[in-house]
Amino acid sequence: MRFVFVHGTGVRQDRFDELFRQVSAGLLERFPGAEVEPCYWGREFGAELRAGGASVPGTNPLAPTDVDDDPGTAEWLLLLTDPFCELRVLAEIRTGAEDGGFGLPGVRSAGETVGGLLRGLPRDLDPGDELAVLLRETGLADGYRYALDTVSDSEEFQDACLAAEDDAVAAELALLTGRAVVAVLLARARDTTLCTGDERDRLVDLLSDRLGGTGRGVVTGTLGVLFKLGQRMTTQAARDRWRGDFTHEKASEIGDILRYQSRGEPLRAHLEKVIGRSPEPPVVIGHSLGGIALVDTLALAALRQPPLPVRLLVTVGSQAPFLHELGALAGLGPGAALPAGFPDWLNIYDRMDLLAYLAEPVFAGDRRVTDHEVRSRQPFPLSHSAYWRLAPVFDRIAQALR
Repeated sequence: MRFVFVHGTGVRQDRFDELFRQVSAGLLERFPGAEVEPCYWGREFGAELRAGGASVPGTNPLAPTDVDDDPGTAEWLLLLTDPFCELRVLAEIRTGAEDGGFGLPGVRSAGETVGGLLRGLPRDLDPGDELAVLLRETGLADGYRYALDTVSDSEEFQDACLAAEDDAVAAELALLTGRAVVAVLLARARDTTLCTGDERDRLVDLLSDRLGGTGRGVVTGTLGVLFKLGQRMTTQAARDRWRGDFTHEKASEIGDILRYQSRGEPLRAHLEKVIGRSPEPPVVIGHSLGGIALVDTLALAALRQPPLPVRLLVTVGSQAPFLHELGALAGLGPGAALPAGFPDWLNIYDRMDLLAYLAEPVFAGDRRVTDHEVRSRQPFPLSHSAYWRLAPVFDRIAQALR
């Protein structure tokens, strides 16, 4: 019996050698004497940064290096991660202050006044109100009521209100509350909002003014603490280095997919050649992008006739069914059924692998297509590579061939 193993995205020679060793061991244990042929395509058909990553901002040695960090960027990165972080720090600072006062019974503190103002803000704004206009223009209007209620009901805001016993701290509280509301809005909208830093700051101004604040120009103690933390975490140099390292690390993984989608014909021709020279119909096994390329290759060959002689197609952790749902497979038109000469197809997946998809529901009623679930008990992305250490993967292939 003959097997051909086709690797997935981002794999280069050293990694392929280890993968092929694992796959061969699993197959030969169940099929002694079988031939297992490696199909390594990463060097010839994979992607690489041909200019050494010169397109990544901050990594070009000829580019200007005098880039000033924007203080707001550092602060808002923290706020988008935790919209209540400033309110929490305010409450802790004021509660632990040596000169903290004691509230008088029956007297409403300055912080409680801010709380009342937030709860009293109209949830339905006049369409002509500047705040309403800006919320609409930035795509944040739908989340306004939710953001107000989320902040006003939060334990962090209530603690901060109790800690703000004088007018100066209440003014700071009003500013931080406005920032918290806007942070909730932005975090909820994520990349669906079209909001610049200037528009974000104007939203904060409008909200904090209505809460009795004095504007965001005042650098408060709370902002000072978090700004220093934010600067440490998000200096431009750190961001540039992170982006450069990330781009180089992920270039082959993402690049292989993009290159295949735009220029996949040479790889498909190579796979067709490898399969066609086999002395007997092989079992072809494709991991991840390798499975996509095999589905495309076999479908295109079957459409041309005669089909490639393949005993069984095995895809493992494959996105081929998902791409077919999107109409993005090169070998099958949108919604098309598998052609008559397409081989039996075993699709193995782990539901913890976010890059693995089901084939049976996509090709409903086609008895050639079978899904099989395995469980590595690993989270993603470890689950995407753990298949080759799972005995049930090879057991299921053996069962299909019996």
